[in-house]
Amino acid sequence: MAAGFGEASAVPYGTPQAPRVAVRGEASVEFDPEYARIDVTVSARGTDRRTALEDLTRRNARALELVRGYGDAVEKLSTGTFSVQPQLSDKSRRERVHAYQGRVRLNATVTDFTVLGELTSRLGDLELTQVEGPWWGLWRDSPAHREARQQAVREAVTRAREYAEAVGAGLVALVELADLGAESAAPQMPAAPGAFRGYGGPAGPPPELDLEPQRQTVRAQVNARFVMSVPRLG
Repeated sequence: MAAGFGEASAVPYGTPQAPRVAVRGEASVEFDPEYARIDVTVSARGTDRRTALEDLTRRNARALELVRGYGDAVEKLSTGTFSVQPQLSDKSRRERVHAYQGRVRLNATVTDFTVLGELTSRLGDLELTQVEGPWWGLWRDSPAHREARQQAVREAVTRAREYAEAVGAGLVALVELADLGAESAAPQMPAAPGAFRGYGGPAGPPPELDLEPQRQTVRAQVNARFVMSVPRLG
């Protein structure tokens, strides 16, 4: 609680006739995630540059086709990075290339969690393909952020009212409400499966992973100043 006395301290501390109370309101609310992001790395390696590039192109097309096959369940699909680089022989004193390594990195954002386990399993079953994630998150314009901010404001009003009542006063007016920001703690921690590679295996569909969505925590803080009625201290 912050209150000051004397005309010289009228701003921002108030006066004996109109003292002020300054509080901070905080909220921490959990919500179900709205999307899951996975990263897919497709690789190819060969002694010939053209062969490595052709293998990489084929595997990348297969991965893209698989992801696109899930339609509206995938909100976003993009290519992150692409590289083809020579690998030099360690034993040779000359710049002798003994192989070529290629990689393509894909990013997919999934909103239908009922297909997420199947999608990650099928991607991980592809030849020389690595899958990382999922990372769960909330959209920037999610109603969850608004709810957390409003809860923080309500908490600030409640706290200020309790302080005022403790000195026999009541809240008269709101002087200032300063938003310290509301931010999600996600998308942060990768849940199972983490990362795994596919090197080509037996025919038939791969086992489907059971992935449980990770609840997201949204936090908000506000500073608030109120004018109180004259306290009854006697």
